[in-house]
Amino acid sequence: MQSPVSATEMLQIAADAARAKGGEDLLALNVSEPLPLVDVFLLVTGNSERNVAAIADEIEDRMIEAGFKRVRREGRSEARWVLLDFGDLIVHVFHEEERTYYGLERLWKDCPVVPIAEPAPLAAAEQD
Repeated sequence: MQSPVSATEMLQIAADAARAKGGEDLLALNVSEPLPLVDVFLLVTGNSERNVAAIADEIEDRMIEAGFKRVRREGRSEARWVLLDFGDLIVHVFHEEERTYYGLERLWKDCPVVPIAEPAPLAAAEQD
């Protein structure tokens, strides 16, 4: 990866945002070898068009809050496959049918998986 700290930070922010809106089956792939201008793909599944849109919006909001600029967004109006390009990180938010149909995991199967940390538990939840 070209900028591992930035890409890792971006990945974690996007993954936490996706989980906050019910994103499932998160998978991050290091695509820096075949795609020199991109470090990581994050694949996320939503269970409906409304959920896909909510996940994509939350990711975009949190990334912008953290100071990362969105380069491009595609597919938001249909909300079946939304692509969010943040330079080093590209997020693909899929409806479950589209994720199965397009099978990006199969296409990029030779790329190493990037671990995604689980979000830290809330302090209040630990005390209960």
